[in-house]
Amino acid sequence: MNRLSDERIRHLRDLVGQPDLAGTKFELIRKIAVGGMGTVYLAQDLELNRSVALKVLSVPDPSGALTARMVREAKTVAQLEHPGIVPVHTVGRLPDDRVYYSMKFVEGETLEEHRRIQDSLSRLLRIFQKVCEAVEFAHSRGVLHRDLKPSNIMVGPFGEVLVMDWGIATRWRERSGSATSDTDPGALPASGETLPDTAHGTVLGTPAYMSPEQAQGRIDNLDCRTDVYGLGAILYYLLTGNEPYSGVSVDEILSRVTSGDLRRPRDIVRSIPKRLEAICLKAMELEPKRRYESAANLANDVTLYLDGQPVGAYAESIAEKSARWFSRNQLIVFVILTYIIVRLVVLFWRGI
Repeated sequence: MNRLSDERIRHLRDLVGQPDLAGTKFELIRKIAVGGMGTVYLAQDLELNRSVALKVLSVPDPSGALTARMVREAKTVAQLEHPGIVPVHTVGRLPDDRVYYSMKFVEGETLEEHRRIQDSLSRLLRIFQKVCEAVEFAHSRGVLHRDLKPSNIMVGPFGEVLVMDWGIATRWRERSGSATSDTDPGALPASGETLPDTAHGTVLGTPAYMSPEQAQGRIDNLDCRTDVYGLGAILYYLLTGNEPYSGVSVDEILSRVTSGDLRRPRDIVRSIPKRLEAICLKAMELEPKRRYESAANLANDVTLYLDGQPVGAYAESIAEKSARWFSRNQLIVFVILTYIIVRLVVLFWRGI
């Protein structure tokens, strides 16, 4: 009996795990990515003749809670019609009763991949501004992302920037200033099933990019500044090429948060201007009230930095203000100095 190679075994497992699209309008092409509860495939929409991304529940779900959560995710994203948020097309069930939803297939690379090949700081900051805009739009619709990180952001070949993976997004009411439970009526499946509440103390997200209050599971303390922290952590990655607290294990990060011993990361490279460092660290303040009040305010400070203007996060000295003015007005300075030199030369020759 011939022994199957490991590669062949992996291939067979992939085939067994592939969704059965019989009776649907989709034709499977290949697997794209695997997440916590779903697998994303590239598929062809045979009716409209276009490529789509198909997210399919890929873990056992005897209680139906994950199915309800995925339907909720699809409905949440469908309500966020913005150029920076991937649009959802359809939601349904496969012949094996697994839930799925289709969405726009985004060609390109994750921000994590893009950072490795893009060395222009200004271009990275422009991308970051677009991320902030999409997150601010979600907040205006009462939705917190809660899992912002470079691998959840796609950069397309024509400059598109899309915030992906809203699987643990939650409703947020600005009036009360806190996150609501997952049973928000506006996000329930059509069947009327209720979702299990995200209990106090439950930790959802990615430790290196989540705020201290989120890492502690304090859901009553979550508001738009929770996502501002995640944006600050993304900015930190764009500036340094490293995750915040790189080299520290996930368990150690959570332990430091719980004990109150977590400190702001300080290893931003020296070549980063102080104003930009201040923006990043203000977004990542451990106390929510010390952070930017919104993603829009954070984006505005980045815009001011790019335009050579003073930023709210950093108090400049007179010397720094002068240096910035000279940097922004080099042509004027050159013209004035040229005029002065010419006048001196003329006066000198007349004196002779």
